[in-house]
Amino acid sequence: MTHALSPARSGRLSLLALFLLLGAGLQKANAQFNVGDRIKEKVQQRAEEKVDKGIDDGLDAAEEAAKKKGKGNANKKSGTGATPAVHTTGGSTTVSSTTGATPAASLQSFSRYDFVPGEKVSFFEDFSKGAAGDFPVNWNTGGSGELVTVSNVPGRWLKWSAGVGYAPVLKEVFPDNFTLEFDILMTEVDEKEKPYFGLNIYSAGKDEWENTEGIGIAGVFLMTQGEWEVTKWSTAGGGEKAGGTHQVQNSQLYNKVAHVSVWGQKQRLRVYVNETKVLDLPQGLPAAKFNRIKFTNNPGLNYGNDDMAPVYLSNVRIATGQPDMRSKLITEGKLVTRGILFDVNSDKIRGESYGTLKEIAAVLKENPGIRVKVIGHTDSDGADAANLDLSKRRAAAVKAALGADFGVDVSGMITDGKGESEPAAPNTSPEGKANNRRVEFIKL
Repeated sequence: MTHALSPARSGRLSLLALFLLLGAGLQKANAQFNVGDRIKEKVQQRAEEKVDKGIDDGLDAAEEAAKKKGKGNANKKSGTGATPAVHTTGGSTTVSSTTGATPAASLQSFSRYDFVPGEKVSFFEDFSKGAAGDFPVNWNTGGSGELVTVSNVPGRWLKWSAGVGYAPVLKEVFPDNFTLEFDILMTEVDEKEKPYFGLNIYSAGKDEWENTEGIGIAGVFLMTQGEWEVTKWSTAGGGEKAGGTHQVQNSQLYNKVAHVSVWGQKQRLRVYVNETKVLDLPQGLPAAKFNRIKFTNNPGLNYGNDDMAPVYLSNVRIATGQPDMRSKLITEGKLVTRGILFDVNSDKIRGESYGTLKEIAAVLKENPGIRVKVIGHTDSDGADAANLDLSKRRAAAVKAALGADFGVDVSGMITDGKGESEPAAPNTSPEGKANNRRVEFIKL
């Protein structure tokens, strides 16, 4: 009976034969050259290299699983995108992915997603103005961090050190109704300790750098070590567990870009990861006015540790107030929303827009006699003509989604785009640009 060699085993045998031939040839050419010693030297040299090389090795298994899953269906989209392999050199980080850039999740996967972003953007940070290798302006820290680029994943990212806190400089106090969103990439490496992260939302006169709960006058601390946990407090140094769920384990977040959304309504706290609601606590927040947030990599360590797998942060968005869509459209005749999101330079609607589109669809279906005009707007980045075309295509995409995904009669709906020609705020800051990227519904 004959046994066929697997490709992997055949490849190893071929490689071994190559080394044997190479060793024999070198011995003939130079009897003084010891191939075995040279190989040992090479192994030692590689072991001593101080590079973030390990991440790629640790993610081989995950990447192979992603390849098998995607085989025969290369265009299939998922809620969290392709599994990346991450490796960093200096200010540049590489993410290898079997499907290229991390795709936006489909609208259908968000069918139970009821998050609606706040209307007015008070803070937005995508680190686009910072230089790779630098620490971002308008942020504070008790340790160190750097901006890096991640290939196959859009934008620029803040790479965290373990046990270190990172706080943006906020100018406005949170209202009773606020939303906080951010993208996070936690990596997993076999020889490095697994990361987790904490998020403080608190009230204080200054940034505080303790990496657990109890900082400031009052606040809430979310931690993701093993499961989502919430601790709230109303006096410095003390706290109580507010409850929580373990619907999303950290093991499901490693090596993927995850979109986290936090929604506070007075004392009610809701947290979403991608399309899943992981927390809904009626008494999750203390009765306080918040004015600070702080992100922490592996809270409680209180020191930087290069043996920890890296964590990356980007696209932090804080917004105030939830629009009353029924009143705005039916009574006032105009609804402006910044909760319909698109891929960069694309008319593809992101899955996180589901909650907003669902609310708008409900208003339109409850009032079937009204006709509306959908108008897209962009910020000033890019050429005027390209932005005008993009805004028109985005408005058309919204109309199509309302009809196809939400059953709205769109036969009388018209669309248009204004590009960057009618800004709602100056295009001189990230917050201004975020407020200008919007979709308007005009009652005709």
